[in-house]
Amino acid sequence: MTALAYIIAALFFLAGIVGTFAPVLPGAPLIWLGMLLFGLLTGFKNLSWSFFLLQGILAVAIMGVDYLATALGSRYFGASKAAVFGALAGLVTGFFFLPIGLLVGPFLGAVLFEYLARRQFDIAIRAGLGAVIGFWSGALFKLVLELGMIIWFLITVL
Repeated sequence: MTALAYIIAALFFLAGIVGTFAPVLPGAPLIWLGMLLFGLLTGFKNLSWSFFLLQGILAVAIMGVDYLATALGSRYFGASKAAVFGALAGLVTGFFFLPIGLLVGPFLGAVLFEYLARRQFDIAIRAGLGAVIGFWSGALFKLVLELGMIIWFLITVL
């Protein structure tokens, strides 16, 4: 049963890591859910309620990082809410054109939506850069925190 628990947890961890870059998957909550399923399958051996509480708080904080980083990066470069929405739409669309779509999609989406909102190309380009820098900075920070969650879990159970 323990081997199955590790496999299930690993699958949820992998889906969570993919969710760091794919906005349709909730990355950190999937990682947390993998830990919970592991606990259920192994009788919560070495996993306390405080472990799950702190991991849950970390998962919620990671979700906030996603929105905060994109918004801060966008705002720093003068983007409107339209650019932030466009970057997200571009990311979702770009996901179908891996791997280049993940790099170009958010930029093109932010530029397009910002241009439609303000009709100024130079501002739209700056907004696109800001949205992309904010999104990818946030994604890297989220990835580090999610890997920290997984490492903490492995240290605890091994």
